[in-house]
Amino acid sequence: MDPLKPEDYEPIIRAGLQEDAPGGDITTLGIFGPDDSGEAALIAKAPGVIAGLPVAARVFTTLDPDFIFSAEIADGERVTPGQRIAGLRGRVRALLTGERLALNLLQRMSGIATLAAAYVEAVKGLPVTILDTRKTAPGLRALDKYAVRVGGATNHRATLSDLAMIKDNHLKLAGGIAAAVTRIRREKPGLRVEVETENLDDVGEALAAGADIIMLDNMDLATMRSAVARINGRARTEASGNVRLDNVRAIAETGVDSISIGALTHSVTALDISLKA
Repeated sequence: MDPLKPEDYEPIIRAGLQEDAPGGDITTLGIFGPDDSGEAALIAKAPGVIAGLPVAARVFTTLDPDFIFSAEIADGERVTPGQRIAGLRGRVRALLTGERLALNLLQRMSGIATLAAAYVEAVKGLPVTILDTRKTAPGLRALDKYAVRVGGATNHRATLSDLAMIKDNHLKLAGGIAAAVTRIRREKPGLRVEVETENLDDVGEALAAGADIIMLDNMDLATMRSAVARINGRARTEASGNVRLDNVRAIAETGVDSISIGALTHSVTALDISLKA
């Protein structure tokens, strides 16, 4: 799993602290002096997979370089309600000012990792890859996609610069699959090309155009199985659209190579975690 780099989250933390306390944390500053110290713990209040501990730690050390954040588990480990996640010790001003930002990021990332792990578990034993999408919170993509990896799933393209993905609106404006693929091959030779298809006729056109990856978008299971059989390994296949935990295994059993799931990041349910002094 690719690790999260400090340059991925330090700008987010600086922006988050500025957003949350543009004139300082007036409550904390009014009660506690600059040298008052305290201790706290992060406690899981729901079962799940933890992701984002280095990010949460950096929130506090940004405010207090001497702050001690003692993680008691690692990213990727499961927690149960009531379990300690980390011990915290440092200046009270840093502890209380950083509390909400640290929790917001840790809870969001852990929620993503928990859901990703559930999807991976649902297709266990089948030769399929669970993928995320670009449906991330603006500014938080690096954190969202890291959390997906922590949960055991795989990142799809991170940006529009990574892969030529020709979707429905491209096709309508370009005049169809053949025209769109021809143009992208001419303008960007050597680039992998993925084409979104909605029916078997589209699949045939994408194959004839030489697509590297064919997305089977919102197809029913029978059509998806027929598409996979027709493609027969000549391109990679990706199922997408209306994927849920209760149908993801059936989709995987059609033989697709991968399944992309926007809900991993666009409909995050934060994992319930509390900070207790």
